[in-house]
Amino acid sequence: MLAGSCFAAGAAAAYGFSTLSKEKETSSLQVPANGKTEPSAAAVTQIFPSGAAAALTRYEKYWPRKIMMVFGAPGAGKGTQGAKIVDTLDIPQLSTGDMLREAVASGTEVGKQAKAVMASGGLVSDEIVIGIIADRIKEPDCSKGFILDGFPRTVAQTVALDVMLAKTGEAVSLVMAFEVDPAVLEERICGRWIDKGSGRSFHVKFCPPKSMEMGPDGKPVPESMKDDLTGALLHQRPDDTAEALKKRLDGYNSQTVPILDHYMPKGIVKTIDGGAQIDAVWAEVSAKLVSK
Repeated sequence: MLAGSCFAAGAAAAYGFSTLSKEKETSSLQVPANGKTEPSAAAVTQIFPSGAAAALTRYEKYWPRKIMMVFGAPGAGKGTQGAKIVDTLDIPQLSTGDMLREAVASGTEVGKQAKAVMASGGLVSDEIVIGIIADRIKEPDCSKGFILDGFPRTVAQTVALDVMLAKTGEAVSLVMAFEVDPAVLEERICGRWIDKGSGRSFHVKFCPPKSMEMGPDGKPVPESMKDDLTGALLHQRPDDTAEALKKRLDGYNSQTVPILDHYMPKGIVKTIDGGAQIDAVWAEVSAKLVSK
C-alpha cells in the first residue's frame, strides 16, 4: 500500500471508519511540498462516510498520536485548559491514581502487584506504575493519543517513561508548561472558596458568591460565603493558603522543573502564559497543539 493509502487507512482506523476501496484510497490523496501525505478534498468525501470530514480534519491537523504532559504550579490553570485539550483532541487525560485503582479492580498482573504492595502498607514502585501506564495506553481510547496527569514527578520517572515508550517506537511528543507569576498564583489560590457538595468553585475577586460580605479587615466574612444555588456554606481547602502554596511551589520547582529541562533539548516543551485572560490562554494553547 502506498504512503497515501497508509494515511487514509490509519486515519480511518483511528476514528472508527472503514475505507471504501483501494482505488479511492490512492486516487484522492496528494503529497504536498512539506512531504506529509495529506488527503485532498475529494478524499474527504470519497474515503470517509458523510459527517466524518470533521474527524479527518482533526486527525490531519494534530497527527501523529499526541503523547502529552501538562505542567504548571497550583493555580496555573492546567486543569481548566487540560479539559479543553481533551475535548479538542478527543483523547483521554490519564490520572495515575485512576489508572492504579482501575488496574487493581480489574485484576491485571501489574494490578495484582500493586494491590499486594498497598496491602502491606508500602509505596507502589515506579516500575509498577510504568507497567500500569503501558497497559492503559493500549486501550482503544488512546489510539489518537493521551495526556499524562500526575506522572512523571521526578527525572527518574521521566527516564523510565521514555524507555517504556521507546519499546514501541514512540516518545513524548508535547509538553505544555503553564507559567504564572507567583503573586498571581497566590491571588488565585487564596481567594478560592468551594461548595463541598457540588464542587462548585467561587473566588472573592473573580467569581464571588452573591452573599459575600466584606469585613473591616478587607477580607470576606466566612459566615457570608454561601453557595449561590443551595445556600450551603462554602469552605476553603486547607492547602489554599499562602504558606501551603509556598511549600507546593518549592516542590514544583525542585521536582517538576528538572523534567522540563530534560525535554527542552528535544524541542517539545511549549511554554504558555497562564497569567493571561482565559480566552487568550486557550488561544495560545490551541495554536501550540497543532502538528508542525
